[in-house]
Amino acid sequence: MDSQRTGLGQGKEGTGGDRPLVPRRPLEVQALYSVRRFEYGGSDTFTGERHDFWELLYVDKGALQVTVGERIFFLNQGQLIFHAPGEFHALSATGAAPDLVVAGFGCNSRWMEFFRGQVVLAGAEERALLARMVAESANAFSTPLNDTAPPALQRRAGAPFGGEQLLCAALEELLIRLLRRKEEPDQRTARQTGAPGTVEQVMEYLEQRVDRPLTLAQICRDNLVGRSQLQKRFHARTGGGVMEYFGQLKIRAAQRMIREGQLNFTQIAARLGYQSVHYFSRRFRLSTGMSPSEYARSVKMLSQLAGAKPDDSANNG
Repeated sequence: MDSQRTGLGQGKEGTGGDRPLVPRRPLEVQALYSVRRFEYGGSDTFTGERHDFWELLYVDKGALQVTVGERIFFLNQGQLIFHAPGEFHALSATGAAPDLVVAGFGCNSRWMEFFRGQVVLAGAEERALLARMVAESANAFSTPLNDTAPPALQRRAGAPFGGEQLLCAALEELLIRLLRRKEEPDQRTARQTGAPGTVEQVMEYLEQRVDRPLTLAQICRDNLVGRSQLQKRFHARTGGGVMEYFGQLKIRAAQRMIREGQLNFTQIAARLGYQSVHYFSRRFRLSTGMSPSEYARSVKMLSQLAGAKPDDSANNG
């Protein structure tokens, strides 16, 4: 066997190890200013501010009115808004005191312009990343998480190894996942000029609601499309039905949560809108050929952690 062709046994004359691929990192977090999760009281007053770094604000519970320049946004549970550097913003509760997650960070990537003025709905995977950010912040810093106007971040004595890096990694992954939702201009134009109920529109609708127990009737109603018409389109595109596709989205989200190890099976089942952990386990086994606990111990999971596609197990069982 030709050692040079296989990449084995290369010495000074080899080329594979001498020219490594430098990973592309189009989006990196260079600085952290704050990571907080707190209850914003209905009587609290925040007249507004502007600062020279990016800030994300996530509504974990309740509702919130956010003023950005001359524009007013009303955010409900599960929605994220981004404030660009130098952008004036203020907020006020619109009912019961909402719970908020706020992160201030520095990132000079040109891709951040996508987030300027954006309000997005966080899915189950994005929420898991936000939870990881809060957890790593609590471990890494002594600055109170629940302070509405905290001082500068202070490193905690004896903090776990690598916590700040894991926090930034979770934030970067959150941003990258949201950017991946961004469509090419021609696709976006086709979506805007096309009829409601396209397969792409419904797929996006389902991805944003993977944590909910949707019915086919509800999906059709919300997307202004008939049941038989949608099923026909989905079968032509995916080879299966709408609810089958939605079920696979849930299983892939569950696999990710199991790999992350932040939630137990009961919590994952609840987070993804399953009736019970027993029903979740049954659906998981039907899709993957193993129970959630077997998956957690499996070589298949380890291979996914090493870089295999996250949906390989869902497709290959």
